[in-house]
Amino acid sequence: MQTLDRNPFLIHALKARRTKLAALVDFPVLLWSGQSSPRNFRANTFPFRASSHFLYFAGLPLENAVIRLENGKLVLFMEEAKPTDALWHGESLKRDDIAAAIGADDAYPLSELKPEKNERGEEWLVTPSTWTNGAATIGVQDGKTHAAQYIMCQRNVFRDVGRIEGVDLELVRAIVSLRLIHDDLALAELRKAATVSIAAHKAGMAATRSANVEAEIRAAMEGVIIANGMTCAYSSIVTVHGEVLHNDQYHHPVQPGDLLLADVGAETASGWASDITRTWAVSGKFSPTQRSLYDVVLAAHDACIAAIRPGVEYRELHLLAARTIATGLVDLGILRGQVEDLVDQDAHALFFPHGVGHILGLDVHDMEDLGDLAGYETGRVRSDRFGLNYLRLDRPLQAGMVVTIEPGFYQVPAILQDPERRSRYRAVVDWDRLTQFADVRGIRIENDVLVTSTGSEVLTAALPTKAEAIEQLVQS
Repeated sequence: MQTLDRNPFLIHALKARRTKLAALVDFPVLLWSGQSSPRNFRANTFPFRASSHFLYFAGLPLENAVIRLENGKLVLFMEEAKPTDALWHGESLKRDDIAAAIGADDAYPLSELKPEKNERGEEWLVTPSTWTNGAATIGVQDGKTHAAQYIMCQRNVFRDVGRIEGVDLELVRAIVSLRLIHDDLALAELRKAATVSIAAHKAGMAATRSANVEAEIRAAMEGVIIANGMTCAYSSIVTVHGEVLHNDQYHHPVQPGDLLLADVGAETASGWASDITRTWAVSGKFSPTQRSLYDVVLAAHDACIAAIRPGVEYRELHLLAARTIATGLVDLGILRGQVEDLVDQDAHALFFPHGVGHILGLDVHDMEDLGDLAGYETGRVRSDRFGLNYLRLDRPLQAGMVVTIEPGFYQVPAILQDPERRSRYRAVVDWDRLTQFADVRGIRIENDVLVTSTGSEVLTAALPTKAEAIEQLVQS
């Protein structure tokens, strides 16, 4: 049978979060955890992952549960497991035991949230229950739960960020302000995820020289994550085709002369993520051209981390990475011209087309279900410039934020072979010189960084980034 211990640190942190929310909103809040989705028939489901907004205040990944928050108090709603469920899943925890473990003030069956019929019992004339009436909420991603939210609240609950309004919008803004700055509980979980992710990357490097295809390296990395009781925070990218930014195929042969790009991160049982990328030579030794471009990307990575401190605009970090990469490409003879001019015309984005990173927390792209309400400071909108329009974060940094720094260099055929771009940039790109770097498809270097009161702390610093250290890990 499952057991739950009362963790005073967890309960204290969760209550502190609820108290902070109560200081920001003067209305009740309902948050749904969500339900697992069937793969092809009802009993065969995808692994369940609770809504991150629910997890932030409830602390446990409870399926098909709802919490009600008001004035710093939490009421838990969930059904008890049926006796017949024990045949398949073993004995389940009681609702009251779960409530005690998260510091809930009370607990009721989920059926308490059903709308009330009118005095004649007519089901088509219903009103929200006293628990849901006037409560704000956030739309959950799975369709079954989203439909339940509509029925229980007796109103539209929008998942489209552009349509969120009223108290729901006030709630979103309050939760963004809380989740941007991590408390001690969050940081402890983020450090756990980082530690396991580092071990996974080292295992992947060690497995590379004996691997035949990418899947074998992926298996070595994800095996470490599973063995530590965690899951992957996102679909792993383990590929010799690093120019495909979100590559989800693992069948390609791993051959000497290739670079392997691994973007793999662990997620703790309570939902907190890590996000690490390293690129290494399959042979254990970078070629001269690979090493030259690796060092350009590393210079951009290091410059951004060195510049992190409270008050610095994240957008400026992105532009710093762009200038550093442009400088390196000019030095290598790939780009021609003045660095500032090249960046102003987005020439660097031919090779670095994405943003330099994002916020990290309960989601790998934290709160991205809330769109730019989370990633962008109020009043700011996305640029329409090539490359810059993919920037996920445009806010001044604050102590307690965790962000990723992940510059890269890619030779993406859809970009570099586009006739319009080749024409536009014909005077600033030495296309013949670029062919000499054909053994570089993609390079990315990514770390998770905590903004401190005086600067930054790299949570993933125990995994080297210097080329020589990477080579040693692969060779050993």
